[in-house]
Amino acid sequence: MLQIEIKKQLRDFPLDVNLATAAGITVLFGRSGAGKSMMLACIAGLSTPDTGRIAVNGTIFYDHQQRINLSPQQRRVGYVTQDYLLFPHLTVFQNVAFGLIKHTRQEREVIVQEALAWMGLEQLARQRPRELSGGQQQRVALARALVIRPQALLLDEPFSALDSPTRLRLRQDLQRLQQEYRVPVIFVTHDLAEAFLLGEKMAVIADGRLLQLDTPQQIRQQPANALVAELVGSDEIIHPHPK
Repeated sequence: MLQIEIKKQLRDFPLDVNLATAAGITVLFGRSGAGKSMMLACIAGLSTPDTGRIAVNGTIFYDHQQRINLSPQQRRVGYVTQDYLLFPHLTVFQNVAFGLIKHTRQEREVIVQEALAWMGLEQLARQRPRELSGGQQQRVALARALVIRPQALLLDEPFSALDSPTRLRLRQDLQRLQQEYRVPVIFVTHDLAEAFLLGEKMAVIADGRLLQLDTPQQIRQQPANALVAELVGSDEIIHPHPK
């Protein structure tokens, strides 16, 4: 269970979100600049809210009142962005192994080999990022995020720079990974089709506020207000069906 109750003043509006979601893929959907990426940064510990509380499976990451603010390393959260942020001078194996500093060399070998096999990357272990396709780089980034056995997996528009066939394969990989690891996955996108394809739950965000949290189908059929209806392309609230 991931619980987020935070407030943070941004440049154009206050981020004010109260969200709880269980294991599964929850899509944060909204226009660019709505505050979605900042939410992920707060969960990961890369940005600090002004007030509030963040907890995952009972572990408190941040609590303003209790003065708790764990470092990103202490939170053990997998975080993947659209830029991948792979180290160009390291091999695929070394990139995936980067976060396993508390393991022995033998343990790292086993863990990384398993992750590479799971992601279909075992033949590329000695390659460097510049030698990989965009889809392969994304798989490396996912493998690196998963080897630490994260308490939550945060994905910030990770497929946006990829072509359609590669995006489809990676969506299938993500669904398979989530079923295997059963951790809360928060997936940021402003692509409505992607939100509907991936999301078990969908959180519609606008100007730093959570407008509605439900299944994508329920949100499309019963949007909470006119803005949600506009964002998800529904006319239910504007032109309701006659009873």
